[in-house]
Order: sequence, then structure tokens, then C-alpha cells
Amino acid sequence: MKFRCNNLLVTGGSGFIGSNFIEYIFKKYKNINIYNLDNLTYAGDVNNTLMFKDNKNYKFIKGSICDTELIHDIFNQHKIDGVINFAAESHVDNSIVNPNIFIETNVKGVLELMKVACRFWMDKNFNYKNEFLNSRFHQISTDEIYGSINFGSFKENHQYRPNSPYSASKASADMLVRSFNITYGLNTSISVSSNNFGKNQNNEKFIPKIIECIRSKSEIPVYGDGKNVRDWVFVNDNCRAIDLIFNNGKSGEQYNVGANNEITNLDLIKIISEIMSLDFKIGFVEDRRGHDLRYSLDTTKIKSKLNWYPINDFRTSLEKYINNLIDHEGI
Repeated sequence: MKFRCNNLLVTGGSGFIGSNFIEYIFKKYKNINIYNLDNLTYAGDVNNTLMFKDNKNYKFIKGSICDTELIHDIFNQHKIDGVINFAAESHVDNSIVNPNIFIETNVKGVLELMKVACRFWMDKNFNYKNEFLNSRFHQISTDEIYGSINFGSFKENHQYRPNSPYSASKASADMLVRSFNITYGLNTSISVSSNNFGKNQNNEKFIPKIIECIRSKSEIPVYGDGKNVRDWVFVNDNCRAIDLIFNNGKSGEQYNVGANNEITNLDLIKIISEIMSLDFKIGFVEDRRGHDLRYSLDTTKIKSKLNWYPINDFRTSLEKYINNLIDHEGI
């Protein structure tokens, strides 16, 4: 498969999924220049990029996707012909306390990126310049945009029903992406993934938090009764999906990415405890406001249209991830 652009702007590339994606792309493709724009907030870490920081085709740029002048300079200087936007505020609890920054980054930032892309790639609406005929803007989204579902699974055409300021900001961004495709003719795609896990994940997230608490023999904080259900996809599988969607997906479409690994939070703790061969203690805490009970994605579309399937077994990948943390990071 040929990569659709030469000079790719990856925003949020020092974060969890973004850094894994850059590593994946450099391993799979040759002669692609990647420009990583990251503001290095709590979710971004330069240590996540050590593996490829000396790659001659890689350049790190510190800055915000809300900085229109900076984005314009990056497009001009590096002839950006593709964008994949991982950059986002993603801590749900923080969004409840202070939603403003989530709207600023997750909505306004996406708007600024697309405005610059339109100006740089197109002569006028629906008319791409010859050197940018393959250019595309890809948005990374989340299953939280759909809200909670008791039975069945969400399809791509399901109504958005976000229940937290974070998920509302991501849903708003998706709507902006859709509008730029329909109104201005911007070539866009969206991937909506379930919960990711794997290396470089921030310690605030549930699986790293479980591992650390079990190791340190401290209580694992669990919201409510711990029966919330999530579908877990290994980050490498999501990177493969994003690659396929960006290069081969239909313009204006979105694709669900999940792995059919639905499990309650309590059962997840038990599995991790078994892998680590250590006991655990749970400290139940007051449930999060707007806490969704169950996420579930129907992935028929990406399987039938792009022939994507998760290839990493959940338990095996989880065990490998845990062992890597213990061996290399002293956890």
C-alpha cells in the first residue's frame, strides 16, 4: 500500500496513540517526512518519541493546534500534504472540572487546522491544487461520542449522544470535520476507536493505574460498582486501522475501530492481577458524573470496506505490555 502523502503533519505525536502511530509508519514506509506538532501538556512526553527522534525524516515542533500562525508557517515551510490529528485534551475528569480548555483544543484547534488545510491545498471550494490532489485531513475520535448503549453496538450512522464535556468536545470536532467535507470539499476521514492500551499510555489511564496500584499494594480506585463495560483494542491494531482509513478510506466517511474485547472494569482488574500473580485491593469511589455504562462498536464497515481486523489477542497483548512495563520501566 502506498502512503498518500509525502509530508505528514501529525498533531499530538508525543502522546500515547500518536507516538505509537509515528513508530508504526516509520517501520512500514520509507521516505515519508513526519512533522510532529505537540504542545507537551500532561499527555505528551518527549520520551515517547526517543525511538525515532534521530530519524532524518522526523521533526518535532512544540506548539498548539490553536496557533493559526504557527500552523500556517508549518504548512508553508514543509509543504504539508496530509494531516492526522491526534492532539486532544482527553482526561474526562478534568473536562468536568474545567471544560473550557477542552473546547479550546478539541474544537477550536480542529477548526484552525482545517482552515489552514483548505487555504493551502485548495484554489477554491472543491478544487484542489494539482500538487495536493491526494491531501487528506484525518480526525482521531472516540467511542464516547455515541454515549452509552445497553444492548447491541453503535454503527457509524448512530446518533451522537455525548455525556461528558470531553466527549461533547470530540463530537463537536467530528461535526466540524463533516461540515468542511460537505461545505468546502475538504478531503476528510474519521476513525472512532474504543479504549486503547499499550506502551506510552499515560499513568492516569485505567490499565496503567491498575498495574501500578497492584505493584505498590495500594487500593485501585474504581468508580461506582465497577460494572462499566469497555471494549479494549491494542494500540498497534488501531494504528493499522488509522493507516488504512487515511490511505484507502472514502472521503467524508468515518469508521469504527474496536476489537470485541468487552469487559467490565472489575473483570479487567482480575485479569491483570492474574497476569501479575499478585493480589489486589479495590477502593470504590463515588461514581463520575455522566459516567457511561457500556461502549460497544459495530466494526462491520471497516472490516468489509477496508479488510481490517484486529490481529492482536487481548490477553497476550496485555501480558506483553505488563511485562514490558515491569522489565523496562521498573513498575
